[in-house]
Amino acid sequence: MTARGGPGKPACRDAVAVAVAVAVAAVVAAAVAVAAAAAGCDERSAPPAPRPAIVRPTMTLQPADARHFPAILALNAESVRFLSPLDAGRLAALHAEAARHVVATADGEVLAFLLAFAPGADYDSPNFRWFQARYADFLYVDRIVVATRAQGRGLGRMLYDDLFDAARRSGCARVACEVDSDPPNPASDRFHDGFGFREVGTQHLPDRGKTVSLKIADLGAGAGR
Repeated sequence: MTARGGPGKPACRDAVAVAVAVAVAAVVAAAVAVAAAAAGCDERSAPPAPRPAIVRPTMTLQPADARHFPAILALNAESVRFLSPLDAGRLAALHAEAARHVVATADGEVLAFLLAFAPGADYDSPNFRWFQARYADFLYVDRIVVATRAQGRGLGRMLYDDLFDAARRSGCARVACEVDSDPPNPASDRFHDGFGFREVGTQHLPDRGKTVSLKIADLGAGAGR
């Protein structure tokens, strides 16, 4: 018995050691699995990181002055197919006669402008003269221009809201303008319809190869909104 029992003890100890090692490995594997599952659950349940806020510069309206003239000339050139050409001398002369000349800026950059005249201005525009021959009291929008890169941001409406408010404060009866009708400018038509403009005449401008729709918006209750 001694001969059989002596060699059997190391074998037993080896078997026990293997069993313990297997059990420990199983426990460790289970712990790793639990930790991984918990981490995965936390990752799935965590809210997504917020996206960086898009900060748009604040738009400001201010009276135009000579500092703005280069930017105004550039904007006019960008949309000259809808307007009449301007150079520095012509712009300075119109600015001196204007009843209202306003720019919209963001971070100091001019993105839009509006130029308007009242009866009695020394202005040779055939459209302005058409209104002056028929109405004693009006504010005529000679041009409103928004930079292509800034369109869709409400600058045109901002400028018109400001114009209508100024006209009402001064007791003006109506705002006048023209919109190209041949060739048509449907986007401008929709914009002006929203301010209550109605057609009161048309005029062909042979030197510019187009016909315009002459419009007014009476400044009654709700006009210009």
